Amino acid sequence: MNTYSGASFHDAPTPASGLAEWQSLMQRGCDAARCGNTALAGHLYQQSLVIAKSLMAYGGGFSADDRLAAFVVTRLNLADLHNDLDEPQAAVAHLCGAHETLMALVRDPTGDPDMQQAACRHSRETHAALLAYLSEYGSHPAVLDALRAGCMPFPLARSHTLH
Repeated sequence: MNTYSGASFHDAPTPASGLAEWQSLMQRGCDAARCGNTALAGHLYQQSLVIAKSLMAYGGGFSADDRLAAFVVTRLNLADLHNDLDEPQAAVAHLCGAHETLMALVRDPTGDPDMQQAACRHSRETHAALLAYLSEYGSHPAVLDALRAGCMPFPLARSHTLH
């Protein structure tokens, strides 16, 4: 059972508060986790996730790379926290959710090219996290499905030609 409740996406701050607020919450969450205060860490990570999702959706004038880094770091920290709490299903949900979100961005034929490139770069981190999970905990169907999602062919970028 979770020891904290997540914030809703509707509670998202304006993108203008953006990365500075995300960084502050994430640092406080990491400090809480290091001190063993998992309830506070989880609450702060959930608040960070709300901001990261808001940045992904609305930009706030921040680079695609920074916006996706906030999302990936938050989801990976949440996965680590859930592993520490012996909540493997929640950990897997965060790992797979992060990777699948990036793969969906990469494959979106109408997507922003900067977001697609950043998603491709950050998918290396989520791919490595999924492989590490398999190595440590063994086979898991959702993890295997997420990894397969990363092996699907990518659409050619609109600006590239084959010759």
